[in-house]
Amino acid sequence: MSNVKYYYDPETLSYRKITSDKKTKAKYAVGFVFASALFGFFATMIGSYYFESPREKILNRELQNMELQYTLLSQKMSEIESVLGNIEERDNTIYRLYFEANPIPNAQRTQGFGGVNRYKKFDGFKNSDLIAEANKRIDILQKRLVIQSKSLDEITALAKDKESFLAKIPAIQPIKNEDLTRMASGYGFRTDPFTKIRKFHYGMDFTAPRGTPVYATGDGVVKRADSRSSGYGKHIRIDHGYGYMSLYAHLYNYNVRKNQRVKRGDIIGFVGSTGRSQAPHLHYEIFKDKKRINPLNFYYGNLTSEEFNDLLIKASVENQSLD
Repeated sequence: MSNVKYYYDPETLSYRKITSDKKTKAKYAVGFVFASALFGFFATMIGSYYFESPREKILNRELQNMELQYTLLSQKMSEIESVLGNIEERDNTIYRLYFEANPIPNAQRTQGFGGVNRYKKFDGFKNSDLIAEANKRIDILQKRLVIQSKSLDEITALAKDKESFLAKIPAIQPIKNEDLTRMASGYGFRTDPFTKIRKFHYGMDFTAPRGTPVYATGDGVVKRADSRSSGYGKHIRIDHGYGYMSLYAHLYNYNVRKNQRVKRGDIIGFVGSTGRSQAPHLHYEIFKDKKRINPLNFYYGNLTSEEFNDLLIKASVENQSLD
């Protein structure tokens, strides 16, 4: 039974039955449908703003995963760039120097690609800058690897006929690690132990007990074994050829004489504190074409990578020299 509704008519003082025609019913029906649609629309908008749909959740997870993968890729590229930079540095300051080949400028190794915008195709995406930057870094890495590969090919070609050259070049530490007290001072600005003035120290100081053996760092001929050079005390100079000469200063005694031929690893003298020296140590220098150069780049023959890195750290400390 359908509900019947009445209203009170004050004129007749009686209740009258409410009747509605089809037009009114249709009007109410349309209004109800419109209100429902409007409510549904706003409910959907608000729900989509505050709540993720299953597909949105999947897409957001994929985006988060891509961002994580990009971060990991960026870290790996940074590690590769660091390792490659170390190889390039050694290539320029050791290998190419040894073979008298011109160093490759860093600008040439690391410059990007000019001309048309190579990365325009990545425009228009949410992370366009990240994508373009990653591709640019990869392109530069590829270019650096190609340049380095060609450089090593060139060095290999130069090395084929230079076995004698490699045997003569200073390539070992003049005092064995087990005999060292410490590596006291490196090449660079240091504090003078006597005047306390900061000045350039042209060699490396190795502290060791008096009488510790000192070794020739490469094949050559002894040019001097005397104390007639200001400040060095008893010292030895070995001519290795190709413009290279090594110097060993503040010795306690000699084990070679002038014009004697020596081989790499021969004992040539013993640690002392003669000349301008504050304590027993060996002051070691290398000359190339009569110019002093950093001996640190000439220990590849008897140091592991860990030992070399440790020596590099100690040599970079700006402290007080011993001479």
